[in-house]
Amino acid sequence: MKKIVLFGELMLRLKPEGKERFFQNPRLEAVFGGSEANVAVSLSIFGKNTEYITALPDNAIGEGARNVLRQYGVNVNAVQKDGRLGIYFLEDGACQRPSKVIYDRSGSCFAVTGPEEYNWADKFNGAEWFHVSGVSPAVSEEACESVIAAVDEAKKAGCTVSVDLNYRRKLWKYGKSAESVMTLLASKADVLIANEEDVQYCLGIPLKNFNTPLESYRHLCEDVKKAFPNVSVVAVTLRQSYSADRNGWSAVLSGKTGFYVSAHYDIENIVERVGAGDSFASGLIYGLTTFSGDEEGERKTLDFATAAGCLKHSVAGDFNLSTKEEVENLARGNSNGRIQR
Repeated sequence: MKKIVLFGELMLRLKPEGKERFFQNPRLEAVFGGSEANVAVSLSIFGKNTEYITALPDNAIGEGARNVLRQYGVNVNAVQKDGRLGIYFLEDGACQRPSKVIYDRSGSCFAVTGPEEYNWADKFNGAEWFHVSGVSPAVSEEACESVIAAVDEAKKAGCTVSVDLNYRRKLWKYGKSAESVMTLLASKADVLIANEEDVQYCLGIPLKNFNTPLESYRHLCEDVKKAFPNVSVVAVTLRQSYSADRNGWSAVLSGKTGFYVSAHYDIENIVERVGAGDSFASGLIYGLTTFSGDEEGERKTLDFATAAGCLKHSVAGDFNLSTKEEVENLARGNSNGRIQR
């Protein structure tokens, strides 16, 4: 089986228990996560051959992070060096109080590792796909250069390249703008994944108002494809945030055969929404590498990806631990949550 290669920062996540505020009590839950790592775990659970490339500290914390991914079947290819693991703090929102993220990743091993340390030339042997998100080039100039080098090597190796735009306002602090970097990456990509704000802030393409919202999103996808003619697939997630505990969730896809709209999910009593976009990306990559490239295959791909993103709202932690069968079951319309006996 050809492999799917992913590149990004694996971080330690610290979070108060349940819906508590920061330091409401002295305990913080510790798990690992990160955009591309989240995608890698889901793809591995779906049965894909995944290789995750990163930089980790050469100590027990780095080894612990590596082992967590390995337990889900992800092959971790890490540059190991003295230094620290990036951290992010999450305070889970409730009702009308939004969730809050605080980053502590400046100077992490990933942030200070340049492209020459990864030896990109041999990383894509046997690979069919490369995935990266807009989070990684936002971390530091070194990380940005590494992402660009990785994409270039992936293209040379004949890989399909997917980029999740994933705009993170709090990270673009080292001098380069999101738009200058992400338009460059989009010009090299085959598949783009985003929400409408990502498209606006990363590509400078606004959502225009037409007769219906779906018509507006269809034109948005067309505008992206006109600006980046190498892109064959644009997938846009649509989230209606009624409160921290209840969201509407759906997506659209402009593929090689047409424009498609997913089912709409009204998600109540959200366990956790972090990682839902990554789960959608994993479902999209799974579908595009598994189903046929005709109209039916692209429809199935969108349905599978949207269902995967929906199910992530029911799983605590960064990783979506939903199985392929569970995603397929929801995509077929079985959403009643009845006990499976």
